[in-house]
Amino acid sequence: MQDLTALSKKTCNRLIIKIGSALLVHPETGDLNHDWLATLAADIHDLHQKGIDIILVSSGSIALGRKDLGLTARPTRLEDAQAAAAVGQGRLAQAYADHFTKFQITTAQILLSLGDLENRRRYLNARGTLETLINHRIIPIINENDTVATSEIRFGDNDRLAARVGSLTKADLVILLSDIDGLYTENPKTNPDAQFIAQVDDITPDIEKMAGPVEAVKGGVGTGGMTSKIMAAKLATSAGCSLAVVQGHHPHPISHMLNTGRGTLFPAKDSPLAVRKQWLSSLQNPAGFLHIDAGAAKALQSGGSLLPVGVTSVDGGFDRGDLVAIFDPDGHLIAQGLVNFTLLEADKIKGHTSDTIADIIGYSGRTALVHRDDMVLFQ
Repeated sequence: MQDLTALSKKTCNRLIIKIGSALLVHPETGDLNHDWLATLAADIHDLHQKGIDIILVSSGSIALGRKDLGLTARPTRLEDAQAAAAVGQGRLAQAYADHFTKFQITTAQILLSLGDLENRRRYLNARGTLETLINHRIIPIINENDTVATSEIRFGDNDRLAARVGSLTKADLVILLSDIDGLYTENPKTNPDAQFIAQVDDITPDIEKMAGPVEAVKGGVGTGGMTSKIMAAKLATSAGCSLAVVQGHHPHPISHMLNTGRGTLFPAKDSPLAVRKQWLSSLQNPAGFLHIDAGAAKALQSGGSLLPVGVTSVDGGFDRGDLVAIFDPDGHLIAQGLVNFTLLEADKIKGHTSDTIADIIGYSGRTALVHRDDMVLFQ
């Protein structure tokens, strides 16, 4: 198999780690497993010291808050689940802060709803916030905003949320810490002859059949099952992120994975950036047009972003996050990408240096009019 140790140590610059409720919270007492969390924090500190960007996607808020509502199992009523999440989320964030502070690491709480990643403006805001935190070496702790999410507008489970965050942040690898060490040909709890599958290059109907139905653990604290992990793997690999399902109950679960290479790996065939460029190339209906000078055209061909100073004129009807076409001084279409400002703002800041943006439109916004990661060049 493609070795998980090599993938994480040598080629992984950005890592998403999803932590399930069953790992964090004792299923009977509803108390947080501080001993286990301390070992996870130590593992993440080691990766952080190597310069790897870390984002955590953590379940556990409902499981931590249910006891205060007198519930002995995961709530079935939406209002009970939302109330439990409201109680548990603060405790969960504080627990992470306490454990990571011991390593001089700052954490930040991010609550996402499905609409945050479906609406283009909110998508860009979420991505900008996460990138800023990561650039300051702060570890974001992400959870679904269970206090307001409804069954109609949910990610479904935190496995899929982790995959979506991997796509949002162009991560190299998503690790799903689970109560099982990977995918088997059959359920190993009921069939001792089930065969372990170390790597899945293509998620075929036969692979999906091996996963079985989505499970909700009766009396437990988590939801999902191997099927939800297969669905997450589809989302992640299509976005250029590899995904691994790894046993999480071990103390120091990440170190255990690195030492043993144990887990089921779903490798991505392309890098996140390559997938994004392919998607940008496929878009066909720009909402606006940017005309640039020769210096800006040369900068784009050299791999730079489009700065306002190089723009000579703008037209169309675009909003922030819309697709715009970019033309050189001779009127040739040389690129297209997602713009970081509205038409009115772009018209005001065109021809000006980035350090004057705040004075012109009242807020600093992004430095680039179109960032190079959100742009594809044409011959």
